Amino acid sequence: MPMPPNDRRAFRAAVAMLGAAGLIALAAAPAAYADDPAPELVVGGIEPIGGVKPGSTFDLPVTVASKGTAVAEKVWVTYSVTRGLGFAEVPSNCWTQQVRPYDEMPERWTVACGFDQAVEPGVVYTPETPLRVNALDRAFHDELRLRVGADEPGVDDNGTPPVAGTAPAVKLVETQHGGMGAAQVVDVPVTSVNTADYQVTGAALKGSIGETVPMKVEFTNAGPAWVMTKVGVPSVRVMIMPPAGTSVVKTPGFCKAKGKAYDCGTSERALYEGGRETYNFKLKIDKRVAHAKGSVALSTEARPFDPDKTNDKAAITLDVTGGDPTGSTGSSTNGAGSSGSSGSSTSGSGGSAGGPSSTGGDATTTTNGGTLADTGSSALPITGVAAAAVVTGTGLFVIVRRRRAQRLTNQW
Repeated sequence: MPMPPNDRRAFRAAVAMLGAAGLIALAAAPAAYADDPAPELVVGGIEPIGGVKPGSTFDLPVTVASKGTAVAEKVWVTYSVTRGLGFAEVPSNCWTQQVRPYDEMPERWTVACGFDQAVEPGVVYTPETPLRVNALDRAFHDELRLRVGADEPGVDDNGTPPVAGTAPAVKLVETQHGGMGAAQVVDVPVTSVNTADYQVTGAALKGSIGETVPMKVEFTNAGPAWVMTKVGVPSVRVMIMPPAGTSVVKTPGFCKAKGKAYDCGTSERALYEGGRETYNFKLKIDKRVAHAKGSVALSTEARPFDPDKTNDKAAITLDVTGGDPTGSTGSSTNGAGSSGSSGSSTSGSGGSAGGPSSTGGDATTTTNGGTLADTGSSALPITGVAAAAVVTGTGLFVIVRRRRAQRLTNQW
């Protein structure tokens, strides 16, 4: 049945009024939502922890609070410790994940605990049973990171699959201790009483003049502690001096020339117990140098955790095999062998390059490699030839002058 014109106008007006009311409601909804503040959760209750002995345990008296005016219906507290520490017992309302090192971050363990209860604003809470931490044999300079949030934290893609805890679940209870924290994330240093033995290993090189040989030296943290250097703080340096008579034709990464030596760093700021850095050079043996010896040594900054300094330096020896080819230093004289030092020398005492020996009967090397005897026996034939040349030249000069004078006379 067709609708009368007046009724159609009334219907359109009603629809317009309903649409306007809907738009007003939609516009008001975000404003109403924005007026509902989110809980401002903070974590605290822990001061820096020191004097920990490897093999011992300690508790984490964490506090949780909402600084704002909103109630948090559920909270999650995340504990993350570096690899010198571990967790003794994990409640069933928590899960654990091991995270491998990446992006300058060392290996660590993470525990995330969910508390399905309200956290009232201005009230300080703490887990009824604090989470307990183990200090492992490698513990030294470690770090604890605490985080609180209203949503469950995601797992780390670089970690193992999360595992649920097996100890009895815990809940939050009000507390008058520890005080209200000031941040959502807090880093707490944990220092253990431990040592780490830094040491270096040298090399024994062997080859002939002109040969290129490999040189491998190592730096090792023999433990028992692992050492994590803080961001921005220089780590230990390894100073490498190649033996004299060689030249470096290939340098490894993390090394740069510093005069005749090489200053080498480490690939990671965390030095694991038993971990090592290997530096592979290639050296060309240029000449034979007597008793040539290089070295590898640790930098000399203070390291109180490393009391054994006897293995902080090691030798790099060089054994040059075979005879000296042409152009090498240390020329031999009278078949006596190499002089063993740069520049020429005599087989007797007091000789010097390019000059006669001060001892009778001994030969000395000249700048062109010939030999002269001090007795004069080998010099006499040379003197006679020179004298004959002088006499012959004088006779020729006289004959030329006489012939020239005779031509002039005939011309006149």
